[in-house]
Amino acid sequence: MENLKEFSLIQITDVHGYMESHQEMFWEKGQKLYRKAGGYTRISQYLKKIREEKQGAVIALDGGDTFHGTYPVVQTKGEILVSILNHLGLDAMTAHWDFAYGPERFKEITAELNYPMLAINVYDKETNELLYKPWIIKEIEGIKVAVIGIASNIVDKTMPAHFSKGIYFTLGNEELPKHIQTLKEQEKADVIVLISHLGFPQNLKLMKEVEGVDICLSSHTHYRTESMVKVGNTIMIESGCHGSFLGRLDVTLQDKKIKDVNFELVEVTLEFPEDQELKKQIENALLPYREYLNKKAGETTKALDRNNILESSMDNLLLQAMLMATGSQLAFSNGWRYGAPIVPGSITNNDLHNIIPVNPVIETVILTGREILDMLEENLEKTFSGDAYKQQGGFVKRCLGLKAYIKIEVGTATRIQKLFIGEEPINPEENYTACYVTSQGVPGKYGKERAKSGIRAVDALQKYLNTKSPVSAEIFGTFEAV
Repeated sequence: MENLKEFSLIQITDVHGYMESHQEMFWEKGQKLYRKAGGYTRISQYLKKIREEKQGAVIALDGGDTFHGTYPVVQTKGEILVSILNHLGLDAMTAHWDFAYGPERFKEITAELNYPMLAINVYDKETNELLYKPWIIKEIEGIKVAVIGIASNIVDKTMPAHFSKGIYFTLGNEELPKHIQTLKEQEKADVIVLISHLGFPQNLKLMKEVEGVDICLSSHTHYRTESMVKVGNTIMIESGCHGSFLGRLDVTLQDKKIKDVNFELVEVTLEFPEDQELKKQIENALLPYREYLNKKAGETTKALDRNNILESSMDNLLLQAMLMATGSQLAFSNGWRYGAPIVPGSITNNDLHNIIPVNPVIETVILTGREILDMLEENLEKTFSGDAYKQQGGFVKRCLGLKAYIKIEVGTATRIQKLFIGEEPINPEENYTACYVTSQGVPGKYGKERAKSGIRAVDALQKYLNTKSPVSAEIFGTFEAV
């Protein structure tokens, strides 16, 4: 008689603080469409249902980018989410933007969770000791399932310095084989699951280099894998963002070895039933913020989203507001991937904070033409590098006031074929005035005469909308691939 065992893996990832249902972008019928999805109440009820179906043989894992991204989460430095997440019955998480309030604050948050934070690649600078557990083992019907965590390795490389105060991050590729060996030889693990916030291209490369991982739950890049990706003997998936999707893997084992895996990318639709207890909890938690967040700030005649790698309508709205606030020639911001779409109609304060939840002060700087060229080439390499491990950004840097014709496929410092400031070719020796938000917009090594404008990003957006609403943020073709 066959000795069959079954369990289910559920991936939640890159929720970015979206506690409730929200607009999401979908590609359907050859175009972009928008509808509401997500919300922890629906995720919670889905988890309850699958646990009942599987008689508890379920492991639910959070890929990180959890404690950041919306106004209430940022205002409470993540605290508002703790009891909500503890209600879900998760088994483990790893992290990235979760370090936004500093490592000490994140340690306080993780100490309150009823599940562990895992990372084989985050170290204390003074002691060189791991900051978190590297792995856990969950035993289900006699099957030992090991879960290993890898946090985003770019926290101390491209994020603001306070994210990584007193700690450092490695890629994890050197540590991973050792932990796999320990788990197989000493702990006698039957299945090895990796939750990794390195990103999908990076995890593809890692799984080609390191043997022994059965299932890799990838995070960071917001990919929606509609089918499993096989890398050697490893199954890999990634499940979108904002809690709009769950990744479900139903695993069948025979004699403690994986026999079959079925995968579904589950859209968390409004038809999903809600956990009513959690709904009341979330409503009470958000009550102090409702009046301000629901206030209308303006209108848009077109949908605003961030779902384009070269340029986005949502960021163009932000950049236009920054230019109006500062009078600069150029505007720069990071190519962030998070931020729920805004559909035609009203724009609320909530929408504005979702665009730029850190709400930084807009800064100004003088850049030479050479610095602009170097900065953009560096960013294009971090976006499109042929070496996945060197892809350390989000999307392409968001810019207004310039036009670049680029080759995506060529290497470092050679992608820009022609660059214009306004209608004039860039002069490497000339000075240009620029505004930006955060060091990700214009890294500290570039420019001179940096100054804080005194105007925060959301205030600039509100003022812009007061003047220009209804708006229609276009795609200008700032970067054109040739």
